[in-house]
Amino acid sequence: MTSPAARAARGNLPRTLLTALAPLTWGTVYIVTTELLPPGHPLFAGLIRALPAGLIALALTRTPPRGAWWGRVAVLGTLNIGLLFPLLFIAAERLPGGVAATLTAAMPLMVAVLAVTVLRESLSARRLAWGAIGVVGIGLVVIGPHAAFDPVGIAAGLAAAAVLALGVTLTKRWGRPPGMGPTAFAGWQLTAGGLFLIPVTVLAEGPPPAVGPAAALGYLWLCLVCGLLTFVLWFQGIGSLPVTSAAVLGLLSPLVAALLGAVLLGQTPGPVQLVGFGLALAAIVAGQLPARAGQSCGGREPSWWSATFRASSTSRRKCP
Repeated sequence: MTSPAARAARGNLPRTLLTALAPLTWGTVYIVTTELLPPGHPLFAGLIRALPAGLIALALTRTPPRGAWWGRVAVLGTLNIGLLFPLLFIAAERLPGGVAATLTAAMPLMVAVLAVTVLRESLSARRLAWGAIGVVGIGLVVIGPHAAFDPVGIAAGLAAAAVLALGVTLTKRWGRPPGMGPTAFAGWQLTAGGLFLIPVTVLAEGPPPAVGPAAALGYLWLCLVCGLLTFVLWFQGIGSLPVTSAAVLGLLSPLVAALLGAVLLGQTPGPVQLVGFGLALAAIVAGQLPARAGQSCGGREPSWWSATFRASSTSRRKCP
């Protein structure tokens, strides 16, 4: 006879797979940036990734927030996008990519702690242990023997993980505005984050770069796929999955980046990297398993795929 925990895990599988598409796709950002985009303008790339995608979503949905949600959307967009991109840029500029990726991989650990104070969940030793294993795994995959440790870069990497963890936790805490679908919700956050990035980008990088055919293709990928599509999936996944389960999926990004480096750039992984891959994947899988049987809501839920791409009124069910 199938246990309730096993049934809950199977019930979450379609949602988990769709949510996982977001960090899987974000793993392509590094190689797109280095191979297709003009150098020296990472913030401009972040701006193009966020603002046009947000405006497209708003044009498609035309569902404004109301009341207190104007402020909440501004806060979430600033945390999840506006502050995150510059912090990642500083970490990437001052640290080797592997060190920066390992620092941001601490995000699931921070979410597990924030869930106690913000979401009133009990502290789970299992979640903390697997989160730590995931960080170790990512470190083994991406940190080379000559990694340098710059204090400002380390602070920026940890701040990026903290900002993302707080954004994920508050997204789970506040849910979604009544009557607003996930596409509009993602669109408002992308727009808020993009507006925040405009003065930061102008001050840090000056005029935008010249854009050739390869760069245009890269910017299009960042905007439509790594921006619009994936953030719709990500924010919907945060709302429908346990917050720590969604957070640990973020470990997929550096894994994909390392895998693309091996396949496309000839960066062949060694035995240590393969062990790291195994540990990180084990942490991701373990993070999707229910902590205890009986924690999931009973009853049949509506199609998550149709809810994701339909900007209609959505009712949110909660466990008693």
